[in-house]
Amino acid sequence: MKAALFYGPDDVKLEDIPKPQINPDEVLIKVKVALTCGTDVKTFRRGHPVIIKSIPSSFGHEFSGVIEEIGMNVRNFSIGQRVVAANTAPCQKCYYCKIGEYNLCEDLEILNGAFSEYIKIPASIVKQNLLPIPDHVSFEEAAFTEPFANVLNGFEKTEIKRGDTVGVIGIGPIGLMFIRLAKLKGANVIAMGRNPLKLELAKTFGNADKVIDLTKTSDPVNNILSQTKAQKGFDVVIEAVGLPEVWEKSISLVRKGGTVHLFGGCKSGTSVSFDTRRLHYDQIKIISVFHHTPHYIKRSLEMISNSEVDFKPLITKSMSLAHVVDALKDHEAGKAIKIAVYP
Repeated sequence: MKAALFYGPDDVKLEDIPKPQINPDEVLIKVKVALTCGTDVKTFRRGHPVIIKSIPSSFGHEFSGVIEEIGMNVRNFSIGQRVVAANTAPCQKCYYCKIGEYNLCEDLEILNGAFSEYIKIPASIVKQNLLPIPDHVSFEEAAFTEPFANVLNGFEKTEIKRGDTVGVIGIGPIGLMFIRLAKLKGANVIAMGRNPLKLELAKTFGNADKVIDLTKTSDPVNNILSQTKAQKGFDVVIEAVGLPEVWEKSISLVRKGGTVHLFGGCKSGTSVSFDTRRLHYDQIKIISVFHHTPHYIKRSLEMISNSEVDFKPLITKSMSLAHVVDALKDHEAGKAIKIAVYP
């Protein structure tokens, strides 16, 4: 089969490799579409300490497809069935799994390799996070199940209320999903970013109440604060960039008693500085939610299937697997929100 293989930073090659062989508890999927993701771009540029376990390695993790082969012990699935799989599954045995915090599992089963013609689904993911796609849902829509599940987990824990004024900094795919959910909740949302394509989608996809182009203001903090309720700051700030300087700025944008959700992950080893007086005496709540759980994977596909959110506008380019490197570069350059890669 054809597969994109990672050999090192900026070194990805499309090669012919053997089609995976499955064991009795596994399933082989013929990939119909894979989506680019910020994590894929970071992996392409600098590798990844968890996702890339050995070199060369296949990669990519947002996908959907059709069952090609089924292990003899697998039940409730059939050859030819349309399915979507999450990129991980919890072990159900560690301390965190036993207390119900499955996203913090100490032994997550990680699935990698969607930028290929076929992908093998490990037994734990088959049992917990392999789901049939309803007939009316496209492969492209279903491929959003995993990233949307991350946002659903983070959104629920942010506890946004109807009428809250919410600021979203960073309006890539994740930020745009947060905007859409906040609007569905009844919040007033101000989106902040720099990329013209993303700024437009914050309006048309996210339905943001206001959109601030950060390239057009010399004093972004005061400009943003002046547009919040009573000019006191946001009830909730969601950081979806993953840069330390943006983490720090986020604290200055929230009102007393407000919540800052640092959702964008910074590079490992990064440090940030916060004013302790501001945190303590202004009673700022800081949260940072990671990943998804089987519950949110199921809920994500349910919402997609019920047309509660239409993700088709977020696929702004399509490319063949042969051009996956170009797809990753275009994603990084902000020329697309999501790129659909077709084997």
